[in-house]
Amino acid sequence: MYTVIAVVMLVAFFLSTAIRVLNEYERGVIFRLGRVIKAKGPGLIILIPIIDKMVKVSMRLVAMDVDPQDVITRDNVSVKVNAVIYFRVIAPIKAIVEVEQYNYAMSQLAQTTLRSVCGQVELDELLSEREKINEQLQTILDTHTDPWGLKVTTVELKHIDLPQEMQRSMAKQAEAERERRAKVINAEGEFQAATKLAEASEIIKGHPMALQLRYLQTMREMSAEQNTTTIFPFPIDLFKPFLKLIDNKDK
Repeated sequence: MYTVIAVVMLVAFFLSTAIRVLNEYERGVIFRLGRVIKAKGPGLIILIPIIDKMVKVSMRLVAMDVDPQDVITRDNVSVKVNAVIYFRVIAPIKAIVEVEQYNYAMSQLAQTTLRSVCGQVELDELLSEREKINEQLQTILDTHTDPWGLKVTTVELKHIDLPQEMQRSMAKQAEAERERRAKVINAEGEFQAATKLAEASEIIKGHPMALQLRYLQTMREMSAEQNTTTIFPFPIDLFKPFLKLIDNKDK
């Protein structure tokens, strides 16, 4: 009786220590007496109790948030920059053997790389050319983490916090730029209007009756509005006889 119970307990212990089940996104790095055998999974894995040891590795994409870093840009502006990194394990054995705690190693490398890259550019470039900086960060991180069995797929700058003084200066600069554009657009409009008026004057010069038609149209528009005062322009030709009489009398 005791022998049967001992056998059952031994079998249960063997099964509990020898059988492992890995999910589709997991791999198991097998160590046998301290030496790496291979990476197995997913599915059912059978180990030799006491002799074999398995370390699970997730193959899913990891989104890692990089803490805000104090950066001094090339034009000596102090800013805080943080980013997010997307990476995954592509070589489970390297991720376990070549580096201790690859998540921590990736975090530290990302912080130092972020400070280094952002410190090499000016503030305007940091704000306007994020895609270029993202690609540069991704290339550097991917190169350094390739021996660790990691693949960096994307790096994105999230926030760039500027000092209050710099924010006010940039707001003034943006306002001045908007005023400049408004003045340029207004000047272009005046130029185009003057050009059209010059073309219209040439047409009227060749067709004097067009001026009379325009005069009548203006009078009609003025009479359609509810004005208390109406101004009637008179052609100067009506006054030419009186002006000639005055000149003759003076002579």
